[in-house]
Amino acid sequence: MAASPAYGEEKGGSSSLGEPEYGHDPASGGIFSSDYKRHDDLKEMLDSNKDSLKLEAMKRIVAMIARGKNASDLFPAVVKNVACKNIEVKKLVYVYLVRYAEEQQDLALLSISTFQRGLKDPNQLIRASALRVLSSIRVPIIVPIMMLAIKEAASDMSPYVRKTAAHAIPKLYSLDSDQKDQLIEVIEKLLADKTTLVAGSVVMAFEEVCPERIDLIHKNYRKLCNLLIDVEEWGQVVIINMLTRYARTQFLSPNQNESLLEESTEKAFYGSEEEDTKDAKAEAASLAKRKPYVMDPDHRLLLRNTKPLLQSRNAAVVMAVAQLYFHLAPKAEVGVIAKALVRLLRSHSEVQYVVLQNVATMSIKRRGMFEPYLKSFYIRSTDPTQIKILKLEVLTNLANETNISTILREFQTYIRSMDKDFVAATIQAIGRCATNIGKVRDTCLNGLVQLLSNRDELVVAESVVVIKKLLQMQPAQHSEIIKHMAKLTDNIQVPMARASILWLIGEYCEHVPKIAPDVLRKMAKSFTNEEDIVKLQVINLAAKLYLTNSKQSKLLTQYVLNLAKYDQNYDIRDRARFIRQLIVPTEKSGALNKYAKKLFLAQKPAPILESSFKDRDHFQLGSLSHLLNAKAVGYQELPNWPDEAPDPSVRNVEVPEWTKCTSREKRKEKVEKPFYSDSEGESGPTESADSEPESSSEESGSSSSSGSSSSSSEEEEEEGSGEQSEEKEEEEKRTKRKEKEGSRKAALGSVASEEEEGARKAKKKVSQGKKSHTETSSEEATASESSSSGSDSGSEGDAKQKKVPLSSRAGPKEISLLDLDDFTPPPPQPVPSSNIISTSLVTDLEGLTLTDTSLAPTLLSPAFGTVRTYELLHRMAGEGLSVEYCFSRRPFPGDPHMVAVQIQISNNTDTEVKSLRVSEPKLLSGMRIQEFPEIECLAPSDTASVVMGIDFCDSTQAANFQLCTHTRHFYVSIQPPVGELMAPVFMSENEFKKEQGKLMGMSEIMEKLTLSEKCRSDHAIVQQVTSAANVGRVPCGADNEYRFAAKTVTSGSLVLVTLERRQGAAAQLTVNSEKMVIGTMLVKDIVQALAQ
Repeated sequence: MAASPAYGEEKGGSSSLGEPEYGHDPASGGIFSSDYKRHDDLKEMLDSNKDSLKLEAMKRIVAMIARGKNASDLFPAVVKNVACKNIEVKKLVYVYLVRYAEEQQDLALLSISTFQRGLKDPNQLIRASALRVLSSIRVPIIVPIMMLAIKEAASDMSPYVRKTAAHAIPKLYSLDSDQKDQLIEVIEKLLADKTTLVAGSVVMAFEEVCPERIDLIHKNYRKLCNLLIDVEEWGQVVIINMLTRYARTQFLSPNQNESLLEESTEKAFYGSEEEDTKDAKAEAASLAKRKPYVMDPDHRLLLRNTKPLLQSRNAAVVMAVAQLYFHLAPKAEVGVIAKALVRLLRSHSEVQYVVLQNVATMSIKRRGMFEPYLKSFYIRSTDPTQIKILKLEVLTNLANETNISTILREFQTYIRSMDKDFVAATIQAIGRCATNIGKVRDTCLNGLVQLLSNRDELVVAESVVVIKKLLQMQPAQHSEIIKHMAKLTDNIQVPMARASILWLIGEYCEHVPKIAPDVLRKMAKSFTNEEDIVKLQVINLAAKLYLTNSKQSKLLTQYVLNLAKYDQNYDIRDRARFIRQLIVPTEKSGALNKYAKKLFLAQKPAPILESSFKDRDHFQLGSLSHLLNAKAVGYQELPNWPDEAPDPSVRNVEVPEWTKCTSREKRKEKVEKPFYSDSEGESGPTESADSEPESSSEESGSSSSSGSSSSSSEEEEEEGSGEQSEEKEEEEKRTKRKEKEGSRKAALGSVASEEEEGARKAKKKVSQGKKSHTETSSEEATASESSSSGSDSGSEGDAKQKKVPLSSRAGPKEISLLDLDDFTPPPPQPVPSSNIISTSLVTDLEGLTLTDTSLAPTLLSPAFGTVRTYELLHRMAGEGLSVEYCFSRRPFPGDPHMVAVQIQISNNTDTEVKSLRVSEPKLLSGMRIQEFPEIECLAPSDTASVVMGIDFCDSTQAANFQLCTHTRHFYVSIQPPVGELMAPVFMSENEFKKEQGKLMGMSEIMEKLTLSEKCRSDHAIVQQVTSAANVGRVPCGADNEYRFAAKTVTSGSLVLVTLERRQGAAAQLTVNSEKMVIGTMLVKDIVQALAQ
């Protein structure tokens, strides 16, 4: 790294630039230090005119920040370089600003206009960095600016910028929670993003801002499940945790019937026959009420798509999947997580600690799944103490009658350890094993008694405490052990152990009547020197002996109570007074005195030794709250399973029909449905295209029969639906058609003849699958109509009744094309530069339009440009099949938000090519594609021309798909120039100025240029601009100014272009558009076209 010499310089070395030596030791501070000269050389480098020096300075500054040094005093010098044109310097400046913008808010605010300009930079990294800095300035006054920036970035073509927008949402929410509603709208938009880069970040924003809005997840649930495998690791963790909570609210518990079945089997096993017959009816009724559980397909989708992540290299991802399975999966399937969690035990101790905490909780309820991996929880001498104790916890949970002997042998080894805390925990574990497994209780007790002779006092003390708990279960059988423990009072000094022995002797003093008074005597001697916990047990022992053996212990008891009466601890003083009044009868004694023996010597239940992890499972596994066993800030409770499953249809997403029908079989199935079927009405692309019955029936017919022959009954029905209206309008349309043909022949003569010739070739072999295309491509129809307008009008019925070559379909084609009341007339086919429409022709054409308004420049502007053809598939790569495409600049009839792409397919082989179609489109977020109808057969040396629609979502990203034949699949992609993402708009000069006034500031891009020699005339300038972009000419009063207008095809955002000529060849180009990225790219393209 170029910053490597900076480390030496920073530590006091002198650089080649004459940096003064000064100490960095904290002790060298004070008035004699050279702090006033700190970073002077860096400031000089940042103020220089050389980008190389600025870059070197920024690298050194970022290196200082990385090492934890304070570089805040350089803020003014750094912030001046935020407008630097060098991208590398700008990136580092933004890194610095993100770190210090919150501390130096006033200075950062001064540069806010620069950050705003950075939001429309062509470089995605700069746009993202600018948004990151903007969201780091924690000043409420700029909340509206941040909101606008986030909304704009959420629609950015770069997924990295959209990801940054998702990161900025929680920052803005913490600054101003009143913006929640607007932020939820942005979150909803980003949740629909299909990019894996964005998914994790937007779910994190969702969790921070509106975790209660489960309804936002419904439509995106399946997409998130399918994307999960490709999301980055930390995004996977966030999404899995969110989906766990979602699934708990939307699906039924997979184990809901098991508890009922277990109860019924237990009753049947242990109950008598009479009880069985009595309860049979009740059980049958309760089982009948419970329907057999069938897992929701979406529930299964989540489990299936998360399972492969158990092999992730990231421990957090594995842990997240494990908790998901534990909380959501059927009991029979939870076992798959055990192996993955055991694998994590080979990781760092920090990871082991978290995993073992969760395994300890899981092993209480699901012991069986970890039993095969028992040896993985054996303790190593190198393990830290907290890991050892957690492994002990797991081993104790897994202990049962079959493996207890192995585990106890293991525990015997652990007791010899030098780690005293670990030994104490082992003794407690032995006690728990003895409590839980009755057959080894005596063995464990004898082993613990042997430990009483251990040299280590802590081991003995812990053993005493555990033995005390075990003896409570069978005190009568173990009086010898109590005697043995009484002898230990002279040696054991640990307060808890002494208190446990005294409690045992007092509780079971009837079993050791000779020893108990002597122990009290010894304790009375050392009473004043004992710990408080021991003193309290001495008082209890005295009271119990007074009640059972008052002859021997009366004086001792009075002595002990007198000592306690004057003790420094008020708890002991209060206990002594209370017990004296209770056990020693006096005149003032109340009725309680009669019940003193029952109070002190009542039967006490044996303590239950339970795991400390028993009640932790109400916290979500893997969460901080589970780790701490306390509710952490921001923790969201895991919802309970619903009693009845919510409506699963909320997760259904309406998929456009053309994306559903990816195979020929599916298309054929669709044809067999009724014409106005419900399914087609819900998902078909034609429903919203036209509300008129005639046009909708024709378009629906074409889409439902694409790629296969439809039944004759359906076709007759289709014909009948629009027959009457067609007959009425037939004559009127013929007259209009003739006028239109006559006026356009002058302008489109050459193109028409070429298209007619190409169409004739294609018509021979392309079957009914071509019908949809011929209805939509209006200019081809116009060209072919010139030769067949008279003869084809009568063959309309025949074309619909049977499957015929394309040439006989001119009848219905003419009707659908000339029914222009339903949509705006399309612009003509762009022609070569030699066929420029003259101004006199424009005036002639204006009188011949088929609409009421005058002819808009929208129709004329494409004619000035040339049709640029792009290669989609070379004949070598396509094995004889060559494909070219061009942007026809006509409205796409199926969807006005799609760009029409004309594709020409040539068969250069000697054999027929069958079943030409589009398959498996792989599109970025928001993009859509409408495939061209399947071409069933293309003869050798024939060419077919089809039109497909692509919604590029106002982006120049490529649309990738497969072009398939009956034998091969070719991967191809169509990438649009920015100028083809828009459609011309007609507006007056005043309207243009008014709209331009609204799009100033950040939405305006200016660029100076020098016109090339061939672009000096008005005609040449207009031609070059309209060839570079699909824009319409706007009238302009000034001679030296050219104005053009268009709107983006997808969002309808205005794009206004102004070219102002200056002296000589100089000119200034201005583009105004809300879409700053499109504006920036358009400026580059137009400048390139004019400067060539």
